[in-house]
Formats: sequence, structure tokens, C-alpha cells
Amino acid sequence: MGMTFLQLAQKVIAEQKYPMTIGQIWEVAQSKGYDAEVGSKGATPSATLAAQLYVDVRDNPKSTFVSVGARPKRFYLRSLGEPAPETTLPAEPETPLAQSMQAPYLEKALHPFLAYYAYYYLHASVKTIHHSKSDKKEFGEWVHPDIVGCYFPFGDWEKEVVEVSSLLGNPAVKLFSFELKRALSFSNLREAFFQAVSNSSWANEGYLVAADIDPDQDLRSELKRLSAAFGIGVIELNVAEPDSSGVLIPARAKEAVDWETVNKLAGMNPDFRAFLQRIKKDIESREVRTELYDKVLEKEALVATINQLPSVAKVSMSVSKKGPIK
Repeated sequence: MGMTFLQLAQKVIAEQKYPMTIGQIWEVAQSKGYDAEVGSKGATPSATLAAQLYVDVRDNPKSTFVSVGARPKRFYLRSLGEPAPETTLPAEPETPLAQSMQAPYLEKALHPFLAYYAYYYLHASVKTIHHSKSDKKEFGEWVHPDIVGCYFPFGDWEKEVVEVSSLLGNPAVKLFSFELKRALSFSNLREAFFQAVSNSSWANEGYLVAADIDPDQDLRSELKRLSAAFGIGVIELNVAEPDSSGVLIPARAKEAVDWETVNKLAGMNPDFRAFLQRIKKDIESREVRTELYDKVLEKEALVATINQLPSVAKVSMSVSKKGPIK
């Protein structure tokens, strides 16, 4: 007979004998094969584990578990007594998530996955902005987005509507800006988020994008709070199943673009300037030349690129940790 998620957590913590995060519990469970005993058919079992543990600790006065700390929240067994002070806790084992933060591959390995998601799900053509091409004389720290994109209404609107909207000075194009990270955890959350704010607030929609987002509910609550305050959305990429990538938190759409910042970027970076030129030509011709933006791979070819990543990165990113932020 299999285990429940709570039984799995109890077994793992009893064996490890120190307070553990959701991510640590699930990763140890996977390494020992306990996850197979749960037999969950869901796509995000770690999120299910997190939800059940949080609710049990919060609502069950006789819970087997107690929570320790807040950022990140850890779970411990009541039967093990008081945990050792934080300063004397055993060092956390280096998890795949932590390893992915240090992995030798570059964030640009994830660009094709974002290009795929943006094209099929945001209906936007995107272009990578190479920071190395920027004018070093300009003050450019936390100014450049990693990828920019544009949605054109030509395929969705009747020809006459497009023509009239253009005559009225509102062709209804939408500009996107994306800040891309390999992983998000409490160790880099605030820096990554405010980098996205600085680099992407000029666009109609700005997003922070990552392939691994820690399922800790405190972290996700903080992401939701920051997004509500600054309007930046969050996208989680799934490199094992690109069509399972998704918007965890929608961006706050803005009607007006910050043209002063756009002008600064155009003066600093030739890639961004070429992106604007391409948009202009596509609007004038009423035809989007998709081959002149970042290439959109077929799903099979896209997934195959995982094999080119270091093995530690593949282990980290092949495990889906996505769950809706509520």
C-alpha cells in the first residue's frame, strides 16, 4: 500500500532529523524512491505536498508537524522535540535547485524556451538583446532586458480595423520585456525581481522568467506581493514539457510605453535599435517577418536541446515545481 504526501514528509524528516523545506523534502523523497510510493498522477506533486503540509500545520492542532522559521519555512516533527538553533543546524544538502544556481551553463540556454512560449502563448515575436553590444560610455546597469518582444494585431484583426487604428496613431502593437533567470529562490528573489522592475517596466507588459521556481509558499506569496506593487508578471518555463510553461502571475498591462527609456535603450544597444526598426517595417508592410526574430524551434527540437545542458542542470530543470500562486 502506498503513502500519502503527509506520510512521505514524516518519513523523510524522521530520517534526516533536521527542519526541511518543501523542496528539500521532495528532492530527498525522489532520491530514495519514496515519490513512487505516493503514486500521484498530478503534474506538480511538490506543490501538492506543499499545500497539504501548510494546511495541516495551520489547521490541525494535533499535527505531527511543526513549522520552523519563515524565509524559507521549514517543517519538523513534533516528536523530535525542539530543533537545534538555526546556527547549529546541519548544513543544508546542496539540492538540484541550489546546484542550478551555480551550474556552468548560461541563461541564454533558456532563450529558445522563452521564444517558443512567447510565440505560441503570448502571440509575440521576440528578440534577444546582447548586453555585450551596449555602449559602455552609457550608464547601463539594470537597464537592459534579456529579451524583448512584440505582439502584432494583424492576424487577429480585420484589415480595415488595422488600417483605421494605424491612421489614428494606435496600431495596437504590444511591447513585452523579459528578465530571464535560471532559478528563483529566497537567495536571489529580491535582486532578480528588482532587476526585472528596472529592466522591464518601460514595456506594456514586463515579466520575470525562470525555469526553476522554489515551491515554498512564503516565496510565492512574496512574489505575488511584489508583483501587485510593481506590476511585473512571473513566467515559469518547463524545459521538460514546454507546453506546460505558464504565467504564474500576470503582468499589469500598461497602455502607455515609457518612450524615454525606450529611447535610452535604442541609443545604447544596437540589438534593441534593430528590434525597433524591425517593428516599424512589419507595421508598415502589415506582415510579420518571423524569421527575422529569434528562431522558434519545433517542440521536439526544443526538448532535444536539454541534452546539451550540463547533467546537473538537467536534473534540476526536469522536475516541474510549478503550481498556481493563490
